[in-house]
Amino acid sequence: MHVWLVLLQKKTSKKNFIFLLAVSSGLCAGFAAVILKTAVHFIFTLATENKYTDSKYILLLLPMLGIFLTYFIIKRILGGKLSKGLSPIHFSIAQKSSDIPSEQTYAQLITSPVTVGLGGSAGLEAPIVITGAALGSNLAKYFRLNYAERTLLLACGVAAGIGAAFNAPIAGVLFTIEVLMLDISTAGFIPLLIASASGALISKIILDEGTLLSFQQQQPFDYSNVPYYIILGGLAGLMSIYHAKLFVKVEKHFSKLKIHPYLRMIYAGLALALMIWLFPTLFGEGYSSIKSLASIHPEDVLKNSLLQNEITNEWLLLFFILIVMGVKAIATGITLGGGGNGGNFAPSLFVGSYLGFIYAKFINLTHIGKVPESNFTLVGMAGVLSGLYHAPLTAIFLIAEITGGYSLMIPLMIVASISYFVSKSIEHYSMDTKELIASRKIHSGNKDESVLVTMKMDKLIETNFVILKSTDNISTLIQAIIASERNIFPVTDQNKKLLGIVLLNDVKNIIFEQEKHVDLQIKDIMKPFPDIIHLTDDMISVVEKFELTDSWNLPVVDKEVYIGFISKSKLFSSYRGELISRTLG
Repeated sequence: MHVWLVLLQKKTSKKNFIFLLAVSSGLCAGFAAVILKTAVHFIFTLATENKYTDSKYILLLLPMLGIFLTYFIIKRILGGKLSKGLSPIHFSIAQKSSDIPSEQTYAQLITSPVTVGLGGSAGLEAPIVITGAALGSNLAKYFRLNYAERTLLLACGVAAGIGAAFNAPIAGVLFTIEVLMLDISTAGFIPLLIASASGALISKIILDEGTLLSFQQQQPFDYSNVPYYIILGGLAGLMSIYHAKLFVKVEKHFSKLKIHPYLRMIYAGLALALMIWLFPTLFGEGYSSIKSLASIHPEDVLKNSLLQNEITNEWLLLFFILIVMGVKAIATGITLGGGGNGGNFAPSLFVGSYLGFIYAKFINLTHIGKVPESNFTLVGMAGVLSGLYHAPLTAIFLIAEITGGYSLMIPLMIVASISYFVSKSIEHYSMDTKELIASRKIHSGNKDESVLVTMKMDKLIETNFVILKSTDNISTLIQAIIASERNIFPVTDQNKKLLGIVLLNDVKNIIFEQEKHVDLQIKDIMKPFPDIIHLTDDMISVVEKFELTDSWNLPVVDKEVYIGFISKSKLFSSYRGELISRTLG
């Protein structure tokens, strides 16, 4: 196929070639999603439906086995390196020119199915997204496309991955724009739409309904329930904050344990076994339990639970489901922190569906009102997804697409938007971007910061300045002025430590009256610099220093040793060039 693409690259316009690559990346990402979903389904069936795992006690140990196998694959095949979650994609776009290592095109395919298929309490969507991004990025690198085009194809892979995972092409496009925070022009939407539709088409053709998360029935929307949906939106926002904070805490606890990796995996596996023994729906993605709640069969969540015979009425069942919802973040944190591979997309849908069902069931049991439990289960998914990823549009259209229509559009909009507002009011950044933004490794959605974090300081430093020593005299200064094309002269000591600067405008009178100042040394006339730029500073800090000092040139040092200067004019010029190169489409 690549031979034909090479020929087409030579014969077609750049725009049409990008469209062809968008289709190619969409198809590849779609097939990757199909492979992941099929592999998980196959491993899950093989592991749970044979004579050797008839005992539920054997099933409890499968997640530990999955974590061990995942660790073995990462260690022996992938060289000990594996990207998890969406953070690596954000970092690659901002700091690596959208260059994702080629091994990521297959790394997720051989690790996440083992973790999730054997019962790890995580989702496949993040691995699908990473795979799609890697396919798009490497396809662009193969044809030597520029940064903007490479980022666009990376985005195409992401959109196609989500589109294929849920057979939801619109949600795939919106996820890419909202979650990756890309600046895409109107023309850039077309490749995204093409790629996402291509991925969803592959999924539609190959995967059956049982493999995908889909719902055929839903109860009619009643406008009188709007107040209840408003409250659900607020609860979903709070629940997303709870899930994110607890997950991060648990995941860090396990991943940073200073014990042998095998002991950590045993610890994680036993912890998961205990949780699954009590709450069986924590096994794997948990999509089957979401379908059970949406179809008003909550009793299914009790199957194989140690507590099954103790739950004797609807209130106890509701409390049981509440506990499951609350500990899902712990199970996912243990799975990923213990060494497994997966993501939080499926857990967010899991938690959201449980929240929606619990809320609706509580209203009905207490006779506060009469609400459709199925609808609230579905809409709850949109609420937590919106709050966790700060992606309300993705949440709205994803649930609309997987439910087969838009009859729930109004409650989806209400719940997703309120959840987003509540979540963002408490946590300004999403779970996957919070730490990266705090360390200024990626931007916060602000276009200026988006450009600045991609700029490299070493390309801005100018070194064509004549350096003066603090003990030099006026004659040396005059010679420096004659030899230099600049009006700034850095002053250093014998060890090149920056001491100050001399400005041409400040010494004109001294130069013209040289005979009166023969005894002056540079240290007598130099002045302190307004501020210093350190090599370790990020570009946002650099811009802030220029704004605070109102300077046109600032010195750059490395551990107090003079390196050069950065000028405001060169900084602005580089910014404009980077801004143009980053516009996708």
